[in-house]
Amino acid sequence: VPATRVELTVSCRQLLNRDTFSKSDPVCVLYTQRPGSHQWREFGRTEVINNSLNPDFLHKFVLDYCFEERQNLRFDLYDVDSKSPDLSKHDFLGQAFCTLGEIVGSAGSRLEKPLTGVLGKKCGTIILLAEELGNCRDVATLQFSANKLDKKDFFGKSDPFMVFYRSNEDGTFTICHKTEVVRNTLNPVWAAFAIPVRALCNGDHDRAIKVEVYDWDRDGSHDFIGEFTTSYRELARGQSHFNVYEVVNPRKKMKKKKYLNSGTVTLQSFAVEAEHTFLDYIRGGTQLNFTVAIDFTASNGNPSQPTSLHYLSPFQLNAYSLALRAVGDIIQDYDSDKMFPALGFGAKVPPDGHVSHEFPLNGDASNPACCGIAGVLEAYQCSLRRVQLYGPTNFAPVVNHVARSAATVLDGSQYFVLLIITDGVISDMAQTKEAIVNAAKLPMSIIIVGVGQAEFDAMVELDGDDIRISSRGKVAERDIVQFVPFRDYMSGGPGAGLSMAGLAREVLAEIPDQLLSYMKARGIKPPPVPPMSPEIPQP
Repeated sequence: VPATRVELTVSCRQLLNRDTFSKSDPVCVLYTQRPGSHQWREFGRTEVINNSLNPDFLHKFVLDYCFEERQNLRFDLYDVDSKSPDLSKHDFLGQAFCTLGEIVGSAGSRLEKPLTGVLGKKCGTIILLAEELGNCRDVATLQFSANKLDKKDFFGKSDPFMVFYRSNEDGTFTICHKTEVVRNTLNPVWAAFAIPVRALCNGDHDRAIKVEVYDWDRDGSHDFIGEFTTSYRELARGQSHFNVYEVVNPRKKMKKKKYLNSGTVTLQSFAVEAEHTFLDYIRGGTQLNFTVAIDFTASNGNPSQPTSLHYLSPFQLNAYSLALRAVGDIIQDYDSDKMFPALGFGAKVPPDGHVSHEFPLNGDASNPACCGIAGVLEAYQCSLRRVQLYGPTNFAPVVNHVARSAATVLDGSQYFVLLIITDGVISDMAQTKEAIVNAAKLPMSIIIVGVGQAEFDAMVELDGDDIRISSRGKVAERDIVQFVPFRDYMSGGPGAGLSMAGLAREVLAEIPDQLLSYMKARGIKPPPVPPMSPEIPQP
């Protein structure tokens, strides 16, 4: 699936003035990094704007946007003094670093950052605006009926269905839709169907659309009744005398002089609306709320031993910390307050040593939120010293904990993501399935990262990619669980960063579609983004 493309517009305010007799002549240079690489590569440059400390650059940067990747960006500004393309020949005006997710995740997808990098000087600010490029996201809903179609069956009437084809540049046709079969009638009314406009005409509203009408036969040798052609522009006129088509069988027409047609097809209704994307909701202000739940059961091994999955080495992060960082670093760009509730399960907790399956890692039951991913890591390490690893491994309490929060905001303004990191031997499968089936109705997704070498069969079942999860005969209305085994990404050594990027990619890839499936099921449309223009401060 091609990534969404995003167009970045760059403006600056109150740039440094490097020219003695006039104002600076700024240019902005964008650098990007390949996933897993720390090397900056030049991506492109804006035009030079002469004599301005408040430039609004016309040249836009178009980038592929991937929610599941951390896409680092660096913007360098220079005052251009000559025609040389060599940047070292020009005066440096400052720079800013951010991620593409940070821009997209800001209110209205508009991010302001101070420019830095010139010692002892205020370098002004950079304003970055991201807009998703529309690649014809419209979806048309059409309904057709037919009248007096030819009778093709010896016993009874015809069983008509229609096949739609879009024409290609080279004159060939590609199938793009098939209606259902309406049994035993020469005057069928087919059900309304939705189809992306792109699929019907590839964005060219005048391109021919061919429609063939058949009589269905059980053995697959369907009888051709006739055909007609139209175009998206014609169909878009909606129900009118323009959209009544004669169904013609060319062979019959050639043979019979008096042949008129084999019936007519009428467009009953036509509507078109834009298919909303993940970014439409993010730009409209939907926040992702990120909660972490960590497995503190005894099967992880004694934390003071290097063989334990919870071992805190002074030299490297353990699997729990690595998985938390990999996912958290990306998701935090979409959470404006950067406060993340963090829970543990399966341990005996102070003061009385009772077993808890949803205890706050920071020790504060009234507010388990930690400040940033660093705060979660710190609370996790403190908890390891406070609690006693025990059991059993129960997921349902933490799933229900997040579901309770999600149930209070059903309007699409917030979407909840629960990350469970576990060594995988689950004890409350039936309760967890029930919790997931109930959670599938709510604005939430669950990510499970399995650490260690255990068999993760139960986790694969919860993932529901092959068979949708069910409980007590009720099937989950959406697939909301994504499971990934951490060991698939354990390369260690210098490539460890790359494998963590791979883990994050795998874990987060389904979130945008899961969020969309919730919004669509609830009929929630993204709020329009208020138009924002960068304010030019008066000197």
